[in-house]
Amino acid sequence: MSWVYIDGRFVPAEEAAVSVYDHGLLYGDGVFEGIRAYNGRVFRLEDHVKRLYDSARAIMLEIPITEEDMCTVILETLRKNELSDAYIRPIVTRGKGDLGLDPRKCAKPTIIVVSQKWAAMYGDLYEVGLTAITVTVRRNSPAALPPNIKSLNYLNNILAKIEANVKGGDEAIFLDAEGHVSEGSGDNIFVVKDGVIFTPYTTNNLKGITRKAVAEVAEDKGIPLREVNLGLFDIYTADEIFVTGTAAEVAPVVLIDGRSVGTGKPGPITKELIEGVRKLTQTTGTPI
Repeated sequence: MSWVYIDGRFVPAEEAAVSVYDHGLLYGDGVFEGIRAYNGRVFRLEDHVKRLYDSARAIMLEIPITEEDMCTVILETLRKNELSDAYIRPIVTRGKGDLGLDPRKCAKPTIIVVSQKWAAMYGDLYEVGLTAITVTVRRNSPAALPPNIKSLNYLNNILAKIEANVKGGDEAIFLDAEGHVSEGSGDNIFVVKDGVIFTPYTTNNLKGITRKAVAEVAEDKGIPLREVNLGLFDIYTADEIFVTGTAAEVAPVVLIDGRSVGTGKPGPITKELIEGVRKLTQTTGTPI
């Protein structure tokens, strides 16, 4: 039996529910995180929980437990489900209100933690590489809904994923309103050119935890990494492209908009970073 944490108690997964008046359901009014556990350790738990609370602060959502308590709940959820390798989804909604938009009508937030077994998101595509599609859907403007708020309102991302599905892509690549490369539907993007790694500024994309881990591995290996504005030309002429995310980990892209990336196979720098991040995830983290 799988167990889900909801507001201080564990309930069987098939019985887990929220009110139809919960503003997380009605309006996507809430925040979440995606976290991974490997070999009995939760990778960068504190970083993920801090980002969850930053997202909540940005939308004036006061989470009624401390960051330390949230970490404890996440670990207890994994123990309750007897999981050592897992994907964990902590969610905080605005809570039960009414059919109006006003968040002041919601008496208290709803806290949910879901966990499940998790394998490689892209299967054997880590070896052969992904096909990516740049989509016509534009990434939300930071002036409208900052992408660094990891909110329950993910329709922008879903529209991009739908377009990629229709066009035969494994992943969607967003541009922003100015035509700069933003990110994937659920991950950050990196370009390698002439031995240098380039990635967009996080103004128009999420400050990824795996993104940060890649930067650390690159620095440790002496591979230069720069934050820059990237355009279509940069991804069409790249030697290597890869995407990163908690669920995706580090995944190579070998075809984008019908154009081969480099040799059409995962490149040497991408492979080196895959191995470096894998070592981090397998050997570090908060013990369950």
